[in-house]
This record gives sequence, C-alpha cells and structure tokens, in this order.
Amino acid sequence: MEDLLDKAESKTLGNCLVVGGGGFLGSHIVRRLLERAEKVSVFGRRQYAPLTAQGVCCIQGDIVNQADIIAACQGMDTVFHTASLSHMWGRRELLYQVNVEGCANVIKACRENCVRRLVYTSSPSVVIGEENIVNGDESLPYPKQYTADYPHSKSLAEQLVLAANNRPDKKPRHCQETLLTCAIRPHLILGPEDPHILPRLRHAAKKRRLRQIGNGRNQITITQVENAAHAHILAAVELAGQKRCAGKAYFIGDSEPIYLWPWLNELLALWGLPQIKKRVSWGMSRSLALVSEALHHFMPWLGEPFMTAFVVDQLARSHSFSHQAASRDFGYEPVVSPEEALQKLAEWK
Repeated sequence: MEDLLDKAESKTLGNCLVVGGGGFLGSHIVRRLLERAEKVSVFGRRQYAPLTAQGVCCIQGDIVNQADIIAACQGMDTVFHTASLSHMWGRRELLYQVNVEGCANVIKACRENCVRRLVYTSSPSVVIGEENIVNGDESLPYPKQYTADYPHSKSLAEQLVLAANNRPDKKPRHCQETLLTCAIRPHLILGPEDPHILPRLRHAAKKRRLRQIGNGRNQITITQVENAAHAHILAAVELAGQKRCAGKAYFIGDSEPIYLWPWLNELLALWGLPQIKKRVSWGMSRSLALVSEALHHFMPWLGEPFMTAFVVDQLARSHSFSHQAASRDFGYEPVVSPEEALQKLAEWK
C-alpha cells in the first residue's frame, strides 16, 4: 500500500475540482487529494460544512447550468467528474439531462478553461447486456440495447468523455495543451456511510423482504469506496505523467469477486439481521418485474417499482470484471482488502 501511495505522490495535480465532491465517492476523492496536499475545490448543489472546515472551497451550482460549471472550472488543472443520477426507474428526462448533458457541460467547461486532465466516474453497467460476464475486460463492447435508462445514459456520457481526449481541433486558441481524459468503471461502490445500496438492504432485511433470485452462484465484483477513490487519483497522476490511460476506460474493483448471496448473508449475520433463506427463480422475478414496470408506467402516481428487470438481472447474473488493465497502465491495486472491507461494514451500525 505504501509503495502505491508513494507512486501517486510523484506528480502534483495542481488545482483540483471534484464535481460531486459532497457525495459518497466524491468525498473520498477529496480526502485523498487533501492527503496529497493538493488544493481542492468541490462543485455541488449546496455547501458542505465538513469539507469547508478542512479548507476545501465549496462552489455551489448545477452541472445542467453550463455557466455554473464553466465558472467553477476557472483556474483548475484537474477535474474529477463523479456526479450523476442513478435512478433505475422513471425521471428519464432528468436522468439524461444530468448524466449526459451535464457531462457535456463539464467537458465544455474543461476546454474553455484549459483544464489539462478530466477523470470521469463511469460504470461497468455501460457494457452489461443480456449475458453473464465473468472476469470481463475492456474489450467488451457497448450492448445494442439497454434494459434501463441509467446504464444507457452513463454509456453516452462515457463515450463523450473518451471522444474528448486529446482533440487539437477542439482546443481553444488560448490553451497551450489539449484536454486529456479517461473513465473509471468501479462496480458496486460500497463502504461505511453508503447512502444508496446498503441502507435499502438493511431496511429490506429488517422487514424480511429479501429473497434470493436465481441459483445463488452468480459472481460479481464489488468496490470498496476507498479503492475506487484511490483508482481515480492514480489515473489522474498517470494523465499528468506518461499519459498511458488517456482516452481509455478501466474496470476497477476489489482484489477478488464475491458470490453475491453468500456474501450478503455473511454481512447480514455481522449486522445481526435475518438471513436470506427464501428463493425465487430468475424467470419468475423478471416476469414480475416487467409487469410491475408496465403497471407503474401507466400509473406513474404509484411511484417507483419495488423491483425492475435491470435490478433482477444485476442480482441474478454474474458480473465480474478484471482490473488488470488498470494495474498495468497506472498501477492500480486495491488498498483495502476484502476482509478489511467487510470488517468496516460490520462496524458501521
């Protein structure tokens, strides 16, 4: 771990802006940057007192407002774009507005302000289609069709970021260097203070509403949030140095994939919550999810379906990915082991 951190210290990143720096992953990236003694600002929709107390400049605005993000990127050398909506149902227009148009605004802001490096937080869901993926690598293509708007929006945004890399034809005359970009694809970011997945898991477990979907042998990659933040920093450092990761996307994860359902039961046991004992087949679950989606589509006042086809596939199929390319190109290795990650979750009450 110390060797990896020493390597990351070898290049300064200059003035850094973390778009979405008040969020779960963004705040961990901010913490890493502060440990490196970088000058850090965050851009978000509100002020963040804990960050301000650490000397972080909080810039309030909205990425769908182009003027806001252009102003925020003034004087920046490195931008980390971590902000996105992750809704798996409904709010389609807002999802694309934030995830795609917002990303285009960030790219434009970087260009106009001569930002040198942009590291974008993407998602492995951009390559997930109808098949199981075991130890997938970056040769996986974008699927022809997505089962949800979220992965489609992230795919469009990622393609914008990668296409923006090193484009002399897009460089403003007043900028000496072109913008270098890369995308990081961490799968299922987890850790203490997770505001998304784990609270819902706990609530469902307490209500005894959890059911195993499928045969329980699906293998998935998860990413402890500190590992995800570490990968972003290393990628930015590489863009500042040899630039081997410029214009590329990389899968990121913990050292080993997990078998989802045994791992969930192990975590629930550590929390003192009921085990998942009942099982539902993938076919039945997916059929019910499709019916639920149709019902909620025609009756939007019902809110969000409890389960969608995309989520059923995520819970029943294998989705594991190799981070060999990230290791090769910018030295990524997890700094938190699977055992440490589970222990951190166990201690988070």
